[in-house]
Amino acid sequence: MPRRPIVAIDGPAASGKSTTAQAVAQALGFCHVDSGAVYRAVTLVALEGLGAPESWEGARVAAEAAARRVSATPRGSRLEVTVGGVAVGGAVRTAPVTKEVSRVAAMPAVRDFVNGLLREAASGGGVVMDGRDIGTVVFPDAEVKVFLVADPEERAKRRLLEGGRSLDACSIRDEAALLEARDAQDAGRAVAPLRAAADAVPLDTTRLSFAEQVRQVVALVRDREAAP
Repeated sequence: MPRRPIVAIDGPAASGKSTTAQAVAQALGFCHVDSGAVYRAVTLVALEGLGAPESWEGARVAAEAAARRVSATPRGSRLEVTVGGVAVGGAVRTAPVTKEVSRVAAMPAVRDFVNGLLREAASGGGVVMDGRDIGTVVFPDAEVKVFLVADPEERAKRRLLEGGRSLDACSIRDEAALLEARDAQDAGRAVAPLRAAADAVPLDTTRLSFAEQVRQVVALVRDREAAP
């Protein structure tokens, strides 16, 4: 059988990337590759072996992750992340890891290390991955690339609902402003900036139901698989 496609889903914060990627993977029988879990595993080993986070340097963190054998392997519909051959489980979801993972993910040497693991995990195809630089940096040759967008106000509503917060006009306005600031920061950063790949299909989800946006991405993948 031919190799099934790699699906790259990018977009700004609260555009629905992760939930869409999970649902698309489930609908297609693909593996959802959670890159965030890999960065969390690297952060965990740094916390355990490298002392105070303020002293961390990217090359040392990447070397520690390699020495501790951080790895990522597709297991059916999910990505199994291990350290020294042992699945990390909930250890990567603790507050100390959450606090430091952004610091680690911004390190170029760490991103190179993690991207290597992700590319190896996806080498057999049949995977869906979401992020901000998946179609531009991690998988520039992905067969299907989608860039999700939505109006800031709509994204603000989604973020507020996720957190169980009020949807009053003031809260929506403030949250939208925070998201737009995050967009500008992500687009302007030196390492893996947020941008759509030239060959990505833009999908505006502002007025789409979740089921419809999943359906549209699944249709893109099936069209690609059916193409000669």
